[in-house]
Amino acid sequence: MKHHRIRFHLVTILLLGWILLFAACKSPALPSSRTPMKDIQAKDLTKSIAKNQLDYKKFRSRVKTTYDNGKRKQQIIINLRMEKSKSIWMSANMIVPIAKLLVTPERVSFYEKFQKTFFEGDVSFINQQFDTSFEFKDLQNLLMGLPLTNINRGRWETISHPKYYILTPKSNKLRFRPTFFFDPNNFLLLEQRFMVPGTQQSLTVKYLNHQKLDGEFIPGEVQISLFNGSELTRIKLEYTRADFPDLLSIPFDIPAGYEPIEM
Repeated sequence: MKHHRIRFHLVTILLLGWILLFAACKSPALPSSRTPMKDIQAKDLTKSIAKNQLDYKKFRSRVKTTYDNGKRKQQIIINLRMEKSKSIWMSANMIVPIAKLLVTPERVSFYEKFQKTFFEGDVSFINQQFDTSFEFKDLQNLLMGLPLTNINRGRWETISHPKYYILTPKSNKLRFRPTFFFDPNNFLLLEQRFMVPGTQQSLTVKYLNHQKLDGEFIPGEVQISLFNGSELTRIKLEYTRADFPDLLSIPFDIPAGYEPIEM
């Protein structure tokens, strides 16, 4: 039973990024400022944000991960490797490697060494189980401090605030309503919130302690909070030893003799 609980929390930590998604004439560039400009036009703001967004091909980092659902708190070290639009690879460690996860735009593969089990499936299985419509790029964006919604599409409006640029969609018919908070000094995303209208369900992702790496800003810490209406789950990701390598290996082979599981 103890190994079963450990396996459950490992799967939760490694796959929660997917589940947390519930589920979703040329304008001049804006100058950076310590305080938000007044009466800013949403189209000008979205263009400046897009111009200053993180651009990368490959990313690697050690991630100290803390999972807390109010009843159980657990820490684990994850080695993270990503190739933009192609793969997300995670190796979880407790002194020695204990589990690996590989996500591509088509598939999710996972295995753990406690009970020698593995899972392989099409990424659509999560959308089918949780009635969502997210894409592979959404998880990469969540990990790298980028909006989970394309702010260059649709109609947006700004909300006046003394410290942040705030973007929210004009439409009230969206199933998941996002709100984005940007730093007026460098247009970095500091927080994104997703609310489910008519319910108390919400997802909040905060990006803290940004660090400059090869001319690009990446978050040093990601705080994810999911409230399902009665329970709050928190995940904290702390990035260290991060870099943008020219070469990146993605080793993943399910060991022989492991038993398949259903998720």
